[in-house]
Amino acid sequence: MNVVIFGKGFGKPRQVNLSGVTAGLGVVAVVGGIIGIGFLAGSWHAARTGSGISNSELGGITAQLESQRDGIDAIRQENEDTLDALSIRIAQMNARVIRLDALGRRLTEMAEIEDGEFDFDSDPAVGGPEEPMAAGSNVAVPEVLEAMSSLNAQLSNREAQLNVLEGVLMNQNLSDRVYPQGRPVKAGWLSSYFGKRTDPFTGKPANHTGIDFAGKHGAEIVAVADGVVTWSSDRYGYGIMVEINHGNGYSTRYAHNSENLVAVGDEVRKGQVVALMGKTGRATGPNLHFEVLQNGRRVNPVKFIRDSSK
Repeated sequence: MNVVIFGKGFGKPRQVNLSGVTAGLGVVAVVGGIIGIGFLAGSWHAARTGSGISNSELGGITAQLESQRDGIDAIRQENEDTLDALSIRIAQMNARVIRLDALGRRLTEMAEIEDGEFDFDSDPAVGGPEEPMAAGSNVAVPEVLEAMSSLNAQLSNREAQLNVLEGVLMNQNLSDRVYPQGRPVKAGWLSSYFGKRTDPFTGKPANHTGIDFAGKHGAEIVAVADGVVTWSSDRYGYGIMVEINHGNGYSTRYAHNSENLVAVGDEVRKGQVVALMGKTGRATGPNLHFEVLQNGRRVNPVKFIRDSSK
């Protein structure tokens, strides 16, 4: 291939003869040079016009992303801690509710309230119209915590009131149990009253300090109130006798027994069998001589027997 070159510096046209190999290499060299010049020109233009991102700018953006990621992790951890705290508080309040329910059931039983009036085993019935909340409304975590704290204070107040009520009811129940009431025998009949009567042994007027219940030998004799046994032995005129101190100035005596079933110092409950009927001491046959003492003075037991029927 012949290439003719024209130019003022050459004086006259020159002719260059290129072989096949030489011509291919020349073409490759020219094309490669053009591509290289184009790449360098594009890089320079991008750096000058800002159409690309420099290394310093890229580093700044990366640092901002890392900072935001750390902030998100911190917020997530704070929310998890808050939820854990709420879960613990809810568990504590639930435990208190369970205790209050148990206390309520016990008070209901103590007060002998009819079934269904206070049911602590189911949620209370509620009602009333409701209005929808405004769209997009929500409750922030601090507001939830404040509401839970308020509820916790209310629970504490209710718990204190229930404890006071329990104490009052227990005192009332205790007073009822230590107040002599009821018949001291399970079987028998009233054979002699309190006060003046004719003495069965002398035939002369005498003062009877208790009441007598006639019955069968070995019939059960029961305590008419809770108390502590202060006497359980033979006593002149009474035969084998049990005496029980009930507190509040009250005590009772059960005499002429064939056998005592309690000893001094024993705690007895109302209705507990304390002795068996007999005719020991000054008695004409199997009977129970029953006395009630108030502040050491013997009073008419009939009043206390009648009180039990009210």
